[in-house]
Amino acid sequence: MALAMGREALNEFLDRAFPQIAGQVRVESLDEAGLTARLKVDDRHLRPGGTVSGPSMFALADVAIYLAILARIGEVALAVTTNASIDFMRKPEAGRDLLADCRILKLGRMLAVGEVLIRSDGTGEPVARCSMTYAIPPKR
Repeated sequence: MALAMGREALNEFLDRAFPQIAGQVRVESLDEAGLTARLKVDDRHLRPGGTVSGPSMFALADVAIYLAILARIGEVALAVTTNASIDFMRKPEAGRDLLADCRILKLGRMLAVGEVLIRSDGTGEPVARCSMTYAIPPKR
């Protein structure tokens, strides 16, 4: 399947549609197989004990799957999460950005299902795994 949006278009959309996270999450790479997004970790993402918070990891996974879907269907701002499950498997490494490797498992007319493995930059072991289902609004 040919991509409807490229890496730069997705990053521009993210900055425009979600200014609250502008500069924090970026699409690193994108191809037909999947997408990798980076969370630039700073103090606002940390919880007591110096580890990245669960809500920050969840947000990264949610944004990564959303952007992977948009890469395939184009700019559809009202695609929304309808189901999510996340497993936190190990503590992220301190002082490192997080990378979310995402692939779309199924893309239908009304629903899309994706999976993300989150890892600390420079490591191979996942710190979290997330699966999500998105509802895609009907074309008008």
